[in-house]
Amino acid sequence: MALEAQRELPETPLVLGIETSCDETAAALVDGEGRIFANVVLSQIEDHAPFGGVVPEIAARAHLDHLQPVIDRALRDAEVGFEDLDAVAATGGPGLIGGVLVGTMTAKAIAMARGIPYLAVNHLEAHALTARLTDHVPFPYLLLLVSGGHCQLISVEGLGKYRRLGTTIDDAVGEAFDKTAKLLGMGYPGGPELERAAARGNPERFDLPRPMVGKPGCDFSFSGLKTAVRQKVTALGEPCEQDIADIAAAFQEAVAASLVNRSRNAVRIFAQEHGKGHALVVAGGVAANKRLRAALSALAEKSGMDFVAPPIGLCTDNAAMVAWAGIERLRAGEVDSLDFAPRPRWPLDPVAPKAIGAGVKA
Repeated sequence: MALEAQRELPETPLVLGIETSCDETAAALVDGEGRIFANVVLSQIEDHAPFGGVVPEIAARAHLDHLQPVIDRALRDAEVGFEDLDAVAATGGPGLIGGVLVGTMTAKAIAMARGIPYLAVNHLEAHALTARLTDHVPFPYLLLLVSGGHCQLISVEGLGKYRRLGTTIDDAVGEAFDKTAKLLGMGYPGGPELERAAARGNPERFDLPRPMVGKPGCDFSFSGLKTAVRQKVTALGEPCEQDIADIAAAFQEAVAASLVNRSRNAVRIFAQEHGKGHALVVAGGVAANKRLRAALSALAEKSGMDFVAPPIGLCTDNAAMVAWAGIERLRAGEVDSLDFAPRPRWPLDPVAPKAIGAGVKA
């Protein structure tokens, strides 16, 4: 939609970003030069830990209770007020619809009250553009988006121009981490605990499958790997601490091998279309895993690509990435109307074919 702001925007607009798509309530202040003046993230881990995963209704109620105080704190941290804002951007999907509604309605209210542009940001696009905020990566680049709800390889060709090269046919990699951690008796969220356990383990002790490795294309699969872990745990009876560490290490290596293999296929496709000398970017919460970063960095080096992984605090869900995505769209002359309807599903590449067997979150 063409920009219909009620006042002329400065060259470096100050944008309030709001993120409420899952179990983090977040607000941030970012300007057009990419300066992050505030980035507040309130986790709901303690609320959901007793259930071993995110409960949508609990998440929505927590956003409702905490979003305004989080925004107020972000404004204090940045030493600005609502009157200093040039636009407000909020995740409009995909995500848990109750939480997305909370963030969307709050952002619309601010935009209406202040007479400033409102931008409904695609959560996946926010992750995709984070490397441009942190490392000024030029288009095009190859993105591996790995999180609790998403596992995709995407050719990022420009703002709003995304071509999906591969996706998961069953579980997202972050979900596989969490469920495997639960099988091993770890708490929620399981990904960080599993990574810590893997650091003490022997990855060669247990033979686990490398899903999809060696197959053509760029799609992923992790359900079979989870089943193999369950079988190992069952065979052990009551695994000791070292057993758990060794299985965690083997699982992490299997995931790394799968991600690298599928990414290598995507690198070939991307190079054929765009030539060499571009970047391989990893984003999303699982991008915080150090072993996966190292494996992907090695792939990029062998492929003659720059490797870009945003700081860990900007890999997991946050509002700075949402604000930046809003800034990119403002520069392109775009804004959303206040009748925007939040979306539980919002694929970056809506025309991409669905992976065989996939029940893919998008």
